[in-house]
Amino acid sequence: MKTIHRRSLMVGAACLLASAALRLRAAEAQSFTTIDMDWVDSARQRPVPVRLYLPAPSAAAPPGIPLVVFSHGIGGSRRGYSYLGQHFAGNGVASLHLQHVGSDRSLWMGSVFSLVSRLQDAAKDAEAIARAQDLRFALDNLLSDPLGARIDQQRIVAAGHSYGANTILLAAGAHVEREGRHFSLRDQRVRAAIAISSPPFYGQGEQRRILGAVTVPSLHITATEDIIQIPGYYSGAQDRVDVFDAVGSQRKWLAVFAGGSHSMFTDRGGTGGVTLNPLVKAATRSLALAFVRTVVDAEADGRTLSDWPQQHAAILARFSAPAV
Repeated sequence: MKTIHRRSLMVGAACLLASAALRLRAAEAQSFTTIDMDWVDSARQRPVPVRLYLPAPSAAAPPGIPLVVFSHGIGGSRRGYSYLGQHFAGNGVASLHLQHVGSDRSLWMGSVFSLVSRLQDAAKDAEAIARAQDLRFALDNLLSDPLGARIDQQRIVAAGHSYGANTILLAAGAHVEREGRHFSLRDQRVRAAIAISSPPFYGQGEQRRILGAVTVPSLHITATEDIIQIPGYYSGAQDRVDVFDAVGSQRKWLAVFAGGSHSMFTDRGGTGGVTLNPLVKAATRSLALAFVRTVVDAEADGRTLSDWPQQHAAILARFSAPAV
């Protein structure tokens, strides 16, 4: 009976959400601009295309606005995760979406017979490091640009999905060991992290040794069926929770949706369930924004974040929050 009741709640919520989402997108679209920029890091001879969702100037808004810098999953692009970028910008938070050329959508092009090889190359150390360097370069470039004058450099949050979650955890302080030598790609400007569907750092030993150094506030989002399965790679849903457990932050949150899929957190519709997908996207939008406001706004009381699990109980399997 509980399962039937949950499904009824989900269907009803999905119907209400469909009309509400249309009104929300229309309102938000009036309040931000979308800017594509094709940057090149000359020091590395590496293109770093970006898409910036920038809130419209407002006399009522403070002079410096928060920024989320977003890293896509393997095979993605700067155009992905628009449902998050648009929602952030529509609510006064700039969102800079990176494209990592060594692990972007070009991986899916070319011969199917060499796909596994391309995916394996994209997951190697060199590309993982390059992605973290992309993030640092993009922040340098934006903050030195006239557009960056509107950004509050003390309120920067890094976010990412899948491989992108690994990228932002590196920028947030994760330590990597190679040949007995430890190195860090920490960017001190990153004040908090949103890790969606984070894979484990395989081949690095015990996760706590790697992620214990991540001490900034962090939000972790996943689902009970958040399984990564691409040619040559498999990661079970428990891995996402293990990453959360290993992170050293005293202020960390975990949201686990019931059911779903790994790709339902992308812009793809229907994956993870036609009814569940839009509900999870709406819940993820509101959770991510509540987290950003809680951790970067000195005057935020955190009430929106603490109320969130009750509002989305019908689709939640688990929610963990730091002790007060």
